[in-house]
Amino acid sequence: MPTVITSQNPTKTREKVLEVKNLRVHYETPKGDVIAVNGIDFHLYKGETLGLVGESGCGKSTATAGILRLVQPPGRIVSGEVLLNGLDLMKLSESELRRVRWTEASLVPQGAMNSLNPVMKVKDQIADGILAHTPHISKQALKERIYELLNLVGLPGRVYDLYPHELSGGMKQRVCIAMGIALNPSLIIADEPTSALDVVVQRVVAQTLLDVKKKLGVSMILIGHDMGLQAQLVDRIAVMYAGNIVEIAPVRSIFEEPLHPYTQLLINSIPSIKERKPLKVTEGLTHDLRNPPPGCIFQFRCPQVMDHCRQVAPPLRELRPEHYVACHLYE
Repeated sequence: MPTVITSQNPTKTREKVLEVKNLRVHYETPKGDVIAVNGIDFHLYKGETLGLVGESGCGKSTATAGILRLVQPPGRIVSGEVLLNGLDLMKLSESELRRVRWTEASLVPQGAMNSLNPVMKVKDQIADGILAHTPHISKQALKERIYELLNLVGLPGRVYDLYPHELSGGMKQRVCIAMGIALNPSLIIADEPTSALDVVVQRVVAQTLLDVKKKLGVSMILIGHDMGLQAQLVDRIAVMYAGNIVEIAPVRSIFEEPLHPYTQLLINSIPSIKERKPLKVTEGLTHDLRNPPPGCIFQFRCPQVMDHCRQVAPPLRELRPEHYVACHLYE
C-alpha cells in the first residue's frame, strides 16, 4: 500500500467551500444521450484536498467541467446545484460566471503541453487572466505579481520572458499552476496535473501543489488515476464509476479499509515493491452509458453481486463518520 501522507486539517472548522448536489451531465449522440455524470453529490471543506479517482471515461473531468459550467456541446448540464462559498453557480449569468472563474475557482487543465499558447511568452499568458479581472493594475505591480507567482511555484525568474517551447514538461505544468492561483481563488481544480510526466518531475509538481496549498490555504480537487500520488496529496477520496460516486472516505480509510467492491479492486491493482504477485484485474467492461441497467451500475463486473443488486440501485449512505458507500453489502 502506498504511504499515506496528508495534511488532515480540513475537518477542524468543517466550513464547506463547495457543495455539489445532484449534478447530471449528458452528451447528446444520434443514438441517445450518454449519461456521463449521473446525479453526484459531494462537498469540500475549507483547506481540504479531495481526490477524484476512477477509470478513464468514468466522468471525472466532465464532473469538474460541470462544476465550473465549462461543458461544451454536445455536452449539457441536465440538472444540479453547485454552491461555491454559498453562491449557486448554476443560477449565474455568463457575465457573472466570468467574474467568478479564476477569482473564486480556477482550473489547472490536463496536459500542460497543449494548454499554453505557443506564440505567447509566459509573462503574457499569466498577465491575461490578471488583466481580465483587474484591468487597472499598474505595469509594475503586474510584473511583480508575475514574478511572485513564478517564485511561489518554484520557477526561476528567467521563465518570465520565455516561450512554452523553451520549458520542460514540468515547468509548463507549474506555469499552469501559477496561472490557476494568480487571483487567489478559494478553490483550485487540478485535472491530472502529473499526466505525461516522468516520475521525478511528477514528484516536483506534487510538491508544488502541496506548497501552494500550505502557503495559500486553498481548497483543491485533484483528479487522477495514480493512487500513490493521491495517497500523498489528498485528505479524502471520492471514487467514481460510470458517472456515479460509489465511495467517499478519508484517504487512510480508502487504502486501509475500502468498502465498495470497485474501490477494493482499484486498491488491489496497485503494484507492490514488497510482494511479487500477479496484479488483480477488474474483469468485464462498463455498461452502455446510453442505457444504464436497473439496479447497481457495477453489477456486471462485481465479484460479489447479488440478485438484489440487479433490481435496486444502492444509495450513497454514510456507514461511519465521513465514510460513504453505495453498496447493498452493507445494508
